Amino acid sequence: MRRLGCLLLTFVVSFAWAQKACAGPESAEVTLDYVAKKAEDRARRPFHSPRADLPDILRADKLDYDKYREIRFRHEQALWAAEKLPFAMEFFHPGYLYEEPVHINEFSYTYVQPVRFVQEFFDYGKLHIKKQIPANTGYAGFRVLYPLNQTDKQDELGAFLGASYFRLLGKGQRYGASARGFALDCGESDRPEEFPIFTDWWLGKPQADDKELHLFAILDSVSCAGAYEFRIRPGETTVAEIEAVIYLREADKISAVDPQRKPLLTMGLAPLTSMFWFGEGSERKFDDYRPEVHDSDGLLVRMENGETLWRPLNNASVMRHQRFGAKNIRGFGLLQRDREFASYQDIFNPYHLVPSLWVEPRGHWGEGDLHLVELSTHYEGLDNIVAFWEPKTKPLPMQPFRFSYALYWTRETDLKLSVNKVVATRIGADPRDPQRRQIVIDFTGPKLAALPEGTLPTAIASCSENGRIVGDNQVFQMASNSVWRAIIEMEPKPDNKDPIDLRCTLQKGEEILTETWTYHWSPP
Repeated sequence: MRRLGCLLLTFVVSFAWAQKACAGPESAEVTLDYVAKKAEDRARRPFHSPRADLPDILRADKLDYDKYREIRFRHEQALWAAEKLPFAMEFFHPGYLYEEPVHINEFSYTYVQPVRFVQEFFDYGKLHIKKQIPANTGYAGFRVLYPLNQTDKQDELGAFLGASYFRLLGKGQRYGASARGFALDCGESDRPEEFPIFTDWWLGKPQADDKELHLFAILDSVSCAGAYEFRIRPGETTVAEIEAVIYLREADKISAVDPQRKPLLTMGLAPLTSMFWFGEGSERKFDDYRPEVHDSDGLLVRMENGETLWRPLNNASVMRHQRFGAKNIRGFGLLQRDREFASYQDIFNPYHLVPSLWVEPRGHWGEGDLHLVELSTHYEGLDNIVAFWEPKTKPLPMQPFRFSYALYWTRETDLKLSVNKVVATRIGADPRDPQRRQIVIDFTGPKLAALPEGTLPTAIASCSENGRIVGDNQVFQMASNSVWRAIIEMEPKPDNKDPIDLRCTLQKGEEILTETWTYHWSPP
């Protein structure tokens, strides 16, 4: 009876809010299958861009950056805030860069109702545009509020805004890297990338004691449509359990929208996006007072055989697209390992507090490749890093393609993704031979700490055929005794213009003591 009473009270309060904000409720049970059926029906038709439905007054040529900043959501109007529920929702106004209106619904155990666009939820400042915005416009997206850092204060837990991008936070974290729902033809040089968008949302109304937020979404694009389920658990590390169903469209449905579009080449699952401008290992230097500027400093990969790879990120002068064979991959992520303020010296952008993003597949993903795309950038305002996993075999059109994974937003204060690890990479010219590159790699971890006094590990290094490792690899124990430094030298072949792949581990005999450092060195 207590549960039934709560549900009745929830319905009454929600219906009162609905009188102002939305149409009446409908009886329905919202599940992934419920949303997937809607996505499948949509995939049977050509893609309709929500951008076509945006009122003219909200387009970027009419509503510039400064005007858009005039529009603010009224905090007291947040969905569920008046009921003192653990989660609350604030909505972003459409317009400026956000030209694809999103339609939002609220659901409970027994009902679903649309949350229509309401101008009274916003303060328009000095703008006089309200009469030109229809009531069915939709929102640009939403932010999630939750008492993440203090029990008596609602903090921003995350935001879903723009295409299929979203960002979440764990305790004490600041925004950095982003995740996406899906990536299509990302990093391909012969065609533009296709950006799927979340067009419709179902927000699960929480109970007073809930610690988890339940969401569903439709993802839509020229080439596909799909359904997504999110279960978000806030904490020191915030975890999102994600399950998805994707339907690729038939060729005639695609050509009806874009007759020139080439057949889909790359299908990216669990894509992550971040920024790397420069760091301690960067050979490209920029005129900036800060020692490092990045939201992530490396790609971590856990293979099926248990090997763990660490790939430091790089901002080369041209785009780099690297693939790793990754059958039944156990996990991958864009990490921010350097957690010292002194490494960044930035009091405005706390790069030492941004989350690392870690993907952990649920079940076996099968044959496939992990992709790392690094775009060249000259400033920190561009997210120039993308990582995603691609299945070897794409589904047939309209064949449901299901996958699921957990996505962790962490600073590794309450979990460890890799303990015998690389902590720094530095690269420069050999002072005795400027044609050679001197590469310095610092390792640490319990296996190295357990070495008997006087035992020196061996650095095992290799590189691709367009270069060679020269001289003897050197290993030193640093003054702190917890860090071991390997120094290797690499010489590119004469007139080499292509990237050179390098690898290095520390070993004691046949025992591997560290994760595998791997690097994609680019000629200047």
